[in-house]
Amino acid sequence: MADSSINPKDQQNTRLYHPYQHLNIPVDKLYNLPTSPEHLFPEEASRKHRSWGDNLQYYTGTGYLSGAIIGGVKGTVEGLKAAESGESLKLRVNRVLNSGGQGGRRLGNSLGVLGLIFAGLESGMIHLRDTDDLVNSAVAGLGTGAIYKAAAGPRSAAIAGAIGGIAAAVAVAGKQALKRHIPI
Repeated sequence: MADSSINPKDQQNTRLYHPYQHLNIPVDKLYNLPTSPEHLFPEEASRKHRSWGDNLQYYTGTGYLSGAIIGGVKGTVEGLKAAESGESLKLRVNRVLNSGGQGGRRLGNSLGVLGLIFAGLESGMIHLRDTDDLVNSAVAGLGTGAIYKAAAGPRSAAIAGAIGGIAAAVAVAGKQALKRHIPI
């Protein structure tokens, strides 16, 4: 038995929930659960993209975590290769752990900083242009590469900026192509 106090328009976006359906207990009351996301504030429902804080956490966290994992695996493999035949098991394990930890920290921190810069630039571009499209991500990637390598000189900054811009544009275009061709 459905709750009749719910607006018929809202019933389209709900499904009936019977908490004891697998126990074969008769229940007079079924619950209407929403099938679409619920938002606490109406402003959240009208947003089409993540906020700058969400972007900051997402890109920085994803960059750090993926860098730590990739760097840790790479460092562990290097530690295994560097082990010498006369070393005890304790020394070999210590070498592998130290090498893996160092590689994970180094690459994790680098990719985390790249994510932080990218998130800030992309959010700034979205705010300035008042639109969320491929151009924002490409410019943010270009700026991220240039800022990250600025201390190495203008030539390195320009090359890193070009690589960053192209990589960001390819990533966004690939994501949009996947969304178009693979229904989720």
